[in-house]
Amino acid sequence: MNTADYLVKRLEELGINDFFGLPGDYNFNILYAIENNPNTRWIGCTNELNAGYAADGYARMRGFGAIVTTYGVGELSAINAIAGSTAENVPVISIVGVPATKTIENKTMVHHNFQDVNYYACYEAHKPLTAACAYLTRDNAKLEIDRVLKTFVKERKPVYIAIPIDIAKMEISDKDVSYDWTSDEEVLKLVTGKITAKINNSKNPVILGDLLVKRFDARIEYKEFVEKTRIPATNFLMGTNLIDMDYELYLGGYYAQFANPIAEKYINKTDCLIAVGPVYTDLNAYGFNLPYKLNDHIAIYGTYTYVDGARYNNVKMADVLEAVTKLIDPKNITISKPQIGYEHKAASNEALTSAYIYPRLQEFIKDNDIIVAETGIVPHGIAPMKLPATVELQTQTLWGSIGWATPATLGVCLAKPNSRVILITGEGSHQLTAMEIGNMLRRGIKPVIIVLNNKGYTIERILSDSPDDCFNDIMQMNYSKFARVFEGDVWSTKVTTADDFDKALKVTQIMNKMCYIEICTESMDMPKLTEDLIANFRQKAAENKAPEVQTKPHEKEEIDTFRNDSCTEKFETVVHKGLSEVE
Repeated sequence: MNTADYLVKRLEELGINDFFGLPGDYNFNILYAIENNPNTRWIGCTNELNAGYAADGYARMRGFGAIVTTYGVGELSAINAIAGSTAENVPVISIVGVPATKTIENKTMVHHNFQDVNYYACYEAHKPLTAACAYLTRDNAKLEIDRVLKTFVKERKPVYIAIPIDIAKMEISDKDVSYDWTSDEEVLKLVTGKITAKINNSKNPVILGDLLVKRFDARIEYKEFVEKTRIPATNFLMGTNLIDMDYELYLGGYYAQFANPIAEKYINKTDCLIAVGPVYTDLNAYGFNLPYKLNDHIAIYGTYTYVDGARYNNVKMADVLEAVTKLIDPKNITISKPQIGYEHKAASNEALTSAYIYPRLQEFIKDNDIIVAETGIVPHGIAPMKLPATVELQTQTLWGSIGWATPATLGVCLAKPNSRVILITGEGSHQLTAMEIGNMLRRGIKPVIIVLNNKGYTIERILSDSPDDCFNDIMQMNYSKFARVFEGDVWSTKVTTADDFDKALKVTQIMNKMCYIEICTESMDMPKLTEDLIANFRQKAAENKAPEVQTKPHEKEEIDTFRNDSCTEKFETVVHKGLSEVE
C-alpha cells in the first residue's frame, strides 16, 4: 500500500479513529488516506492549535491521538499543543504534509517557506519537543514510520512525521511490525526484589499515585497494588480518582499544608514512600513541600524505576506493580480516614460564589462523567470534591496553556461518545479557543459547558502586583448568547445567583442537547485552596527576595567599565560588591 495508507492503518490499529487538523495542499494525500480507510474519519478544526488540543484530549481518553497539518504555517500553529502533550506524557502524533522531494532537494522557494529556503527548520524545531522525529524519503519511509511508532508506544509522548507529497503516494511494504515492548526480565526481577524488601521492612509505608499511572495504562495494576498490599494511599492533583474515594485506606488528596492534614501527616512521617507515576511540580503537588526527593525512595515511572536513588531502565510500570503485588506481605495498617468532599450548601438568591459553585457541582457530577477543567483557579475548586469512582478528571496542570480545555473537550467527546462530558472553564481561557464550540455542534456533540465569568484573568490578578493591573482585563462578552451564534442544537443561559445556578444544572438533566451555562462572580472570587496557595507562594517569594542594592556614582562608572572588560577577576569583584542586580 502507499505510505499514507500504511501510516493511517497502523495508527488505526493503535485505536486512533479520528484525526484532527486542517487541510492544506501539501497534506491532501494524507487526508485522502484517512477518508478512504473505513475505520477512520477526518475532524476538521477551526485552527491548528485547537486541533492539537483536541488531539490531546482524544489521546487522554483513547490512549493515542493524531493531528494532521500542512508544512510550515500549519505545523507551527500547532506546536504549542504538541509541547503541552510532551509535558504531560500525552501521546499525540503530529503528521505534516510537506512539499515534494524534488522541490526540497532543489531548495525551490514555494509558499509557506522562508526567503532563505530551509525545508528542515520546522522539523528541527520539533526535535526537542517530541520523543522521535522523522522526515520520510524514498529510502526510509517504512523503516522510519515503524521506528517512530515504536517510540510512540513505549514513551507515551508526542512524535513527528513529515511526509513529502510524492512519498505519501509511494508504495511501501505493508508487512506488520509489533510496536509493543516487553520489560527486561532480569532488571524486573532485580528491581521488584529490592522494592519488596524495602516495603516489607517498613513500618509506615505510603503510596503516592499520580498522572503517569493513567498515561501508561496501569490503572488496574495500581488499584490491585493499593488494595492487596493494604498500604495507605494518596495522590497529587493530576492523580485524582485513581482510587475509589470510599476505600478505607484512601487518605484523600495531598494538598501539602493547605488542606487535608491527614494526608500531609502520613506523607511526612513515612519511612517508605512509594511514588507511582509522579509529576512533582509546583501546581500539581501544591508547592515543593515534600521533606525528601521522590527518587530517593521508590519511584515507579512508565519505563523505568528508582529505588534508593538508583535507576533501573526498561521495566514497565504495570509489570513492576503486578510483580510487587504478588511478593508483598500485606500490611496491617489502619488510618484515621479524613472527611472527603464538600458539605451540602443550600441555594439562595445571594450572589454566586465559589463557596456555592463547587459543592453544587460535586452533587451534579454522576457515575461515568468526564470532567475537563481549564487551568487557573478551576482545578483548585474541583480538587477537594468527592467524586464517584468511575469519574474521570482531565486537567493540563503542568503545561497550563490557557484555552486548552475547550478544544480538548471536543477530543474527549469524540473519544468517549457515550459519556457525559462536563467542561469547566474561565471566560478568559475560553475566549482563546471558543470557536471550537461550532465544531462540537457540527458533530452533534452534547457536553455541559460551564463558563466562569469573573471579569478577566483572576489567577493573574492574584499573582500580579495589583488586582487592578489593566493587563488582566479582557473584553467582556455575552457568553450565553455567543453559544447561539452557531447553527446547532444548544440551550444556554446566564446565571448570577446560587438559586439560578441550581435551576440551570437541573435543566441540563432533561436536555438532549449541548447545555451552555455562563456563571458570573465577582472578579476576585476564588476557591479557598487558591487563596491559601497564593498566600504561601507570596510568602516564599518575599523570603527569597534579594536585598535592594544602593549604588553610588563611582560604582556605576565601574559597571560601565566592566561592560567592555572580560576579566573574570573583575567580574567577581563587581558581583561580590552586590552590583550584579544593577548590571
